[in-house]
Amino acid sequence: MGTLIGHVAPGFGFFIIGLWHIFNHTKLHALNPKSYTSSPWFPCSRFKYLELYLIMFGSSMSISMELFIGPDRHQPLDPDGTIPPNHLHNFEHANISLTFFIYAFFSILLHKLAPPAKYGFTNLLGALAFAQQLLLFHLHSADHMGVEAQYHCLLQIPIFISLVTTLLAIHYPHSFLNSFVRSLSIFFQGVWLMVMGFMLWTPTLIPKGCFINSEEGHKVVRCHGDVALQRAKSLVNIQFSWYVVGVTIFALTLYLGMVVGLYAKNIVYESLNGDDDDEDDVEAQKKENNRKIEEHKSFLQIGKSFTPMDIENKMIKERSDK
Repeated sequence: MGTLIGHVAPGFGFFIIGLWHIFNHTKLHALNPKSYTSSPWFPCSRFKYLELYLIMFGSSMSISMELFIGPDRHQPLDPDGTIPPNHLHNFEHANISLTFFIYAFFSILLHKLAPPAKYGFTNLLGALAFAQQLLLFHLHSADHMGVEAQYHCLLQIPIFISLVTTLLAIHYPHSFLNSFVRSLSIFFQGVWLMVMGFMLWTPTLIPKGCFINSEEGHKVVRCHGDVALQRAKSLVNIQFSWYVVGVTIFALTLYLGMVVGLYAKNIVYESLNGDDDDEDDVEAQKKENNRKIEEHKSFLQIGKSFTPMDIENKMIKERSDK
């Protein structure tokens, strides 16, 4: 993972999954705001488990790159079977990918077997993957002091948000905001990983006073003195804040565009149906009132047609007949 492609490729995967979740959660909530229920993954129309299969494929490719394709001898061990220091980070990255593979694999099994707690266990597996990712990036063996370490330090913020919101989804499955924030944090992980790849391994993007140095088989960014290092870290912090603002604007624009534009027809249709129902109720009430008025008029007319004298004569006639 300590290369440009090693950051851009997994970053693009997180980017696509996050965008896919933002789109589907927004669509689901716009169409069913009252009965919305969160989902840890979303099926596709033709290939139901496409999202999970892509996670498994990407994780497998990442493990292969870290342990077999990337190393010079196509295996990460020394001749005596021990792990050399320059390959420790390869095992860390491979473990992260392995956890996401396990999440996707068991999510498919849980959905097919449909046990009672499949929703809770699926979210728990997702939380486990994010917890593994957070732990290994926090204790990363590659660099704890330089510019790359600052990127990794800030990366832990969206990972932590993904972990917390995934755990909250177990208890709050009907919270759209929780699902939206979770999707946004996954999306931001992808953006930041891709930014890391370009900013750390493109010579023209290296901060002033710093340079790319080859150390133990991989390239790292080093700076000439503490002043240049602190300046480079500050630039990373500013860059992170810019992307926070930009991603927030993008996500809210997408949300409003989908709700107000694409799915407003559904809301208008429901409101028109509600108006028709109200009009039907009013018409029915008018008919009922008119019926009661007619009955009242008929009663009055009957009362007017018989005078007290007519009633008395009728009673006398009935007695004489007997």
